[in-house]
Amino acid sequence: MRNLNSMQQKAVDLGIDLTSLPRHVAIIMDGNGRWAKKKGFARLLGHREGYKTLRSVLLNASELGIEYLTVYAFSAENWRRPVEEVAGLMKLIETAARDELRAMHQNNVRICVAGRIDEVPEGLRRALLHGIETTKNNTGITFTLAINYGGRAEIVDVVKQLIDAGTPANEVTEELISQHLYNPTHPEPDLMVRTAGEMRWSNFLIWQSAYCELYVTEVPWPEFSSTELLKGVLTFQQRTRKFGAVVE
Repeated sequence: MRNLNSMQQKAVDLGIDLTSLPRHVAIIMDGNGRWAKKKGFARLLGHREGYKTLRSVLLNASELGIEYLTVYAFSAENWRRPVEEVAGLMKLIETAARDELRAMHQNNVRICVAGRIDEVPEGLRRALLHGIETTKNNTGITFTLAINYGGRAEIVDVVKQLIDAGTPANEVTEELISQHLYNPTHPEPDLMVRTAGEMRWSNFLIWQSAYCELYVTEVPWPEFSSTELLKGVLTFQQRTRKFGAVVE
């Protein structure tokens, strides 16, 4: 039996089959603001704690052997939040993108983004593009930050590309649409995790996640741990994926 790292050993102890892990895990990181409010803190402090959680979860997922991790950092609808909170979030993400790049590169993480990043502040856009360029040849976990992202907006952008290219209507297929998504080479997510107990999809990867398994935990994102990640993986392995078919 191959040597296991601590995360893999913890997974095995919980009954997880390391040969049948979800290849792509997507996470809706919810509950930062509510967590902060409950503790009497400003909402932005909740987002700062959430950033620390993300750093830990990314390393946990990498150690476990998950190939792709995509997180919902800022939705296209989040611009409706108070101006101070939005500005603080943009600065927090920019700072994190710069400060964590060295560690992510050393851990062989490949950075990607999803969303209309041409609409985010210039400093953040430069930090994201620098991270993508620096890590593009890394072969470890692919970490995708969905920022200024909306699932419907992504589909609209695909349709615009096909129209601009003069694609005949009878040539439009599901496969063609998939080939024009923000990250067409990423496999579709197998497992979608949502924290803080909400049961909504919230316009996240709605094309790609048509058949992924959903795991919802009551734990708010700042308190999400490696144990919660493993619970989601275990739940995934306990389900039968049918993809519309009948499984006897």
